[in-house]
Amino acid sequence: MRVVFHQISKRFGPVRAVDDVSLTIEEGEFFTLLGPSGCGKTTLLRLVAGFYQPDAGEIRFGDRRVNEVPPHKRETGMVFQSYALFPHLSVYENVAYGLKARKVPAAEIRRRIGAILGGVQLEGLEDRAPSQLSGGQQQRVALARALVISPQILLMDEPLSNLDARLRVSMREEIRRIQKDLGITTIYVTHDQEEAMAVSDRLAILNKGKVEQIGTPPEIYYRPHSRFAAEFMGGNNILEFTVTGRDAKGGALLAEAHGQSVRVKTDKDRGPGQKIALALRPEWIVLDDDPDATGENRLSGTVISSSFLGSIARYSVAGLGGQVLTIEVHDPEKRGLRKNGDTVRFRFGADRPVVLEV
Repeated sequence: MRVVFHQISKRFGPVRAVDDVSLTIEEGEFFTLLGPSGCGKTTLLRLVAGFYQPDAGEIRFGDRRVNEVPPHKRETGMVFQSYALFPHLSVYENVAYGLKARKVPAAEIRRRIGAILGGVQLEGLEDRAPSQLSGGQQQRVALARALVISPQILLMDEPLSNLDARLRVSMREEIRRIQKDLGITTIYVTHDQEEAMAVSDRLAILNKGKVEQIGTPPEIYYRPHSRFAAEFMGGNNILEFTVTGRDAKGGALLAEAHGQSVRVKTDKDRGPGQKIALALRPEWIVLDDDPDATGENRLSGTVISSSFLGSIARYSVAGLGGQVLTIEVHDPEKRGLRKNGDTVRFRFGADRPVVLEV
């Protein structure tokens, strides 16, 4: 089922929780709403479910406007952060609850529950109470209860936040597998960037009720549009420069910060004297200690902290007038470990930095 938000807004008193959001989620897509607490992602999910009504705009499932359709008629299944399992009911009875409410015949209920419990690997646990299950098993019961009613849209609100780190990894893989097997349109809410990238076909970063960027995980990871998106995705170095002009061919910006110059390939129009912010991932930077080397984008700085992490060494380097950037070096033993206080030279390709919208 295709889901369309058109200029959706929702207020709670003076707070605009969702602010003029327009986006389209394609049929069968795993789409994630990602952002910090209070950005509007859960409000948007609850608008889809029908728990809230928008103050402005339109929500469509396929060709049908659903603004006024009550939650139980929207054909959505919801997995809550707390799982919301009935403690006095068995696994079987929890999963059967929605089917009984829809007056599905008993034989059909047994058939569907048998199939869905097999799909989420809970066979043999039908008679257990939720208190007798692990966190991962409880999460699968909640998922089975949402899926057994054959919803056209699956909604998931921070479903892994109550699990430990190792179980979160295995369960997100399981959720992704089940979603692809069923081909069901899924809208997933999380504040965890790694989780979002692991499960999503596409994702939207939200900030203060507005959409900052929509794209595939690689698009947002490698090409953030805004400073907020770059910082929220984590790991990006954000470096500030002043534009001095363009190169002779006009295909790259020339910029300077505290006596050190860079060349950046971009189609964005920035004039001399304008301030720019560049996003540069740590793995794009190469240490190069040859003082006689030539070429573009060769800078220097001082190591202020270092972390040996086995396969990589991570350095914090102060340069460019005190701006601190992170550099990651793979196979650090071969390349030599650096100490605090060492002066290092480093370089990066002109096509690597992303000029951000500030």
